[in-house]
Amino acid sequence: MDFEIPADVSAFLVEVDDFIEDKIKPLQNRDDNMRFFDHRREDARTDWDREGLPNEEWEALLRQAKDLSIEAGIFNYPFPAEFGGRDGGNLGMAIIREHLAAKGLGLHNDLQNEHSIVGNNIGLLLMLRYGTDEQKDQWLEGMSTARQGFAFGITEPEHGSDATYMETHAVRDGEQWIINGEKTWNTGVHTADADMVMARTSGEPGDALGITAFLVPMKASGVNIEEYLWTFNMPSDHARVSFTDVRVPDGAIFGGEGKGLMVIQHFFNENRIRQAASSLGAAQYCVNEAVEHAKSRKPFGKALATNQAIQFPLVELNARCEMLRALIHKTAWLMDRDGAFSVSDKVSMCNYQANRLCCEAADFAMQVHGGMGYSRYKPFEHIYRHHRRYRITEGADEIQIRRAAGYLFGFMSQRKPKGVED
Repeated sequence: MDFEIPADVSAFLVEVDDFIEDKIKPLQNRDDNMRFFDHRREDARTDWDREGLPNEEWEALLRQAKDLSIEAGIFNYPFPAEFGGRDGGNLGMAIIREHLAAKGLGLHNDLQNEHSIVGNNIGLLLMLRYGTDEQKDQWLEGMSTARQGFAFGITEPEHGSDATYMETHAVRDGEQWIINGEKTWNTGVHTADADMVMARTSGEPGDALGITAFLVPMKASGVNIEEYLWTFNMPSDHARVSFTDVRVPDGAIFGGEGKGLMVIQHFFNENRIRQAASSLGAAQYCVNEAVEHAKSRKPFGKALATNQAIQFPLVELNARCEMLRALIHKTAWLMDRDGAFSVSDKVSMCNYQANRLCCEAADFAMQVHGGMGYSRYKPFEHIYRHHRRYRITEGADEIQIRRAAGYLFGFMSQRKPKGVED
């Protein structure tokens, strides 16, 4: 087995690093843009008077970085070549996202807004695989330049992780569907053109089949953003959205009637392995920074690094980083070879392990740095606050462990759902 990073990915990482030095860092250092990365000044990012949404100047800066990345051919790495991409796979994306997160926080990569100079546009990849010809004509060009996109309306206020019991429903009325229900933690709807709303169209609560995905325009009559939910780490673009007698045509169905949950499972698997890689990168950054500080900080006349109470926890964290990296690379490689549904158990293992590891590494980095580590002069508290989210929102730890148990004990089958293309 060859553990070398593929040559094309290694070359791309060099290209990315050069691009960051030449284009992104100068933009970050221009016109007081550094205020957005000074976490003592959280108001720079958060518009407290506009329901806690991201500040428009902050989002405009992210747009500038994205435009530079698109122009350089960096952003579209995972896209097919026909859309200006490089046909990048899951292994390449996992390596790249870890690499960017391991650099620390910056305009090159800031997951608080799901921002990165290398796009993680799973929506476009889903559109290519599951969209109708008409939907592709409507969406692909705009999605390839990040000028168009849709949010995902999955979670409901009363059901959380239990998506099969969703109360949002849609009934046919001639050639239209009428949607009623409510979604929460509906991320990014403040800028989205549409919301991919999961609604039951047949079957009984608890059935996996019978849930349909609808692309619902955010401007459609009956769509209302009820509130934005303030979080541990602000700003927030996570909304509670209601749908009251919303009418959409048959052409709004995405991925086939009754198959919406399977499409979302595909999205989850590809997104979770990339999220795991990002959490690993952030964890490695925290470990590396703690090690360097421990070598230079000399209380009581000797370096912190000489104390086993400092050495042993950092060795444990670093060992976990190494082991998890091997599992993430293996899982992403298998996903590229055998399809998104082939490694659901390993994706769950990677996801909950990486998110836990990142929180623990950030916490111990704070401890090693003492008072300054706890302060907002250092990035560790921000990393902790942000990545603590993924232990819930990317599929709670308990859900991921339950999924892994389902495959381990034979309660679930390790194959793509019936009727879904891989």
